[in-house]
Amino acid sequence: MVRERCPYLFAAHPVFVAAPQLQRMAQVVSAVESVVALPAYREQVLAAAPAIARLGADGPRGAFFGYDFHLDKGRLGLIEINTNAGGAMLNAALARAQRACCAAMGATVPTLAGVAVFEQRIVEMFRHEWHLAGGTRPLASIAIVDETPEEQYLYPEFLLFQQLFERHGLSAVIATPSAFESRDGVLWHGDLAIDLVYNRLTDFYLDQAGSATLREAYEQKSIVLTPDPRAHALYADKRRLALFSDAARLQALGVAPAAQQLLLEHVPRTEVVDAVDAQRLWGERRGLFFKPVAGFGSRAAYRGDKLTRRVWQDILAGDYVAQAIVAPGQRVMAGHDATDALKFDLRAYAYDGAVQWVAARLYQGQTTNFRTPGGGFAPVYSTGDASGRTVSSADDKSAGVEHASYVFLLDESSEVHAVPHALYVALAQGQASAIALAGRTLRLADWYVRLKDGEPDTVINETYSLVRFDAQGQVDWAATPSAHPHRPDVASVPKDAGWPTVDERARMHALLFGGRALPIPTLPPVLAGTPESRP
Repeated sequence: MVRERCPYLFAAHPVFVAAPQLQRMAQVVSAVESVVALPAYREQVLAAAPAIARLGADGPRGAFFGYDFHLDKGRLGLIEINTNAGGAMLNAALARAQRACCAAMGATVPTLAGVAVFEQRIVEMFRHEWHLAGGTRPLASIAIVDETPEEQYLYPEFLLFQQLFERHGLSAVIATPSAFESRDGVLWHGDLAIDLVYNRLTDFYLDQAGSATLREAYEQKSIVLTPDPRAHALYADKRRLALFSDAARLQALGVAPAAQQLLLEHVPRTEVVDAVDAQRLWGERRGLFFKPVAGFGSRAAYRGDKLTRRVWQDILAGDYVAQAIVAPGQRVMAGHDATDALKFDLRAYAYDGAVQWVAARLYQGQTTNFRTPGGGFAPVYSTGDASGRTVSSADDKSAGVEHASYVFLLDESSEVHAVPHALYVALAQGQASAIALAGRTLRLADWYVRLKDGEPDTVINETYSLVRFDAQGQVDWAATPSAHPHRPDVASVPKDAGWPTVDERARMHALLFGGRALPIPTLPPVLAGTPESRP
């Protein structure tokens, strides 16, 4: 079905993300949760929301929130939150298909056991939602609900969910919201009594006529609905982003300083569009993205530099927010030409404030569209488990002090590429190849870093040199230009040939520390020794 209906559902390439950035994404998710948990926030938001959003105060948390991020040159931006995020089961299936190309990559590729644990936690999540709503007996049945589900682009995922639930002893159906009837305080789909509805509708407040039976069952507490209208009001209405990016409002709500800092650094400045500000916003439009407050799937969303006057009038007449543009990342393919690059965003699937899985979406154009050859859902490979982390001595180990090496390659266009340390070692030892680097001479940066609580804390030493890749994409030390005086057999280069610019060094620092406002050491770099002394 995927091949026939969704040929661009899965991307042709993975996306690599440094561990500190993934950790920072999780911290941003936690910061959002800390704000939503505040009574003052809930009172303020729900007072302006539809009445149905004020139901279920102590009920389910909401299954499968999706926190969507852009990551470009070390800058991480939370561009929106979705409460019915699709793709989790598809990404689990994608992860099952991954195989490490070499031993060095083994630590970055998801294991089959890890995928199995993820799927088990999905089932546990729905059971937990059932019990949070007051269910005393075991959960028995789930309905996966969307408008005309067989016609939805992600319908294959509904089938995967149905199969997962049935493997765990749950009866599961896929249905439209109008396919139910309520009898004697129970919601029925044919002869099956429904305990829980996994809600994939974009009718967030169940306003449409076809949702009437579902709405009645929810209001009468005949079913558990997850995610529910309350979750959408608290998290996914785009006006929440305006609050999360407003220092004065966060301060007034009593948000903890650390959470304030995280949100202000990582939620792009967002404001509700008001006709009073029309002239100013039109003048600033090239740096803004306009989104409907209840939008989904990038529908009716516009980059400011693409706006026409007619569309601008529609925006002013509707309910929109204006968000400062944070550029998406770029995944450059083999050949490293701009025409071979796809944009990507990152989606963190989260439940009850904890990140469950992270996936990427590769695309071309204005927004993710699953219509780009080579694009679609892509696995995210993290360098976190391949940092070369070592404990330097018994004394350090007893004191809880650890160190790790972090490697970067700097190319001719001044781009900075983080490389898993284990992969670099494999390249250097001829155990792996990187065809995209074939025939190129790049600058190599190797930073030795003290860790604190498992995260980078202080750069101890920086080593810079050049590295030459052969026609097969393996490191060719014999052909690598050297600053060593006793290497007349290769090209000689100035001692500072491998050094980074101030901007490049700042970007390496941002990649390593996830954008944290830490001072960048000003000590001069230490030049590398001869290639034979490495790695």
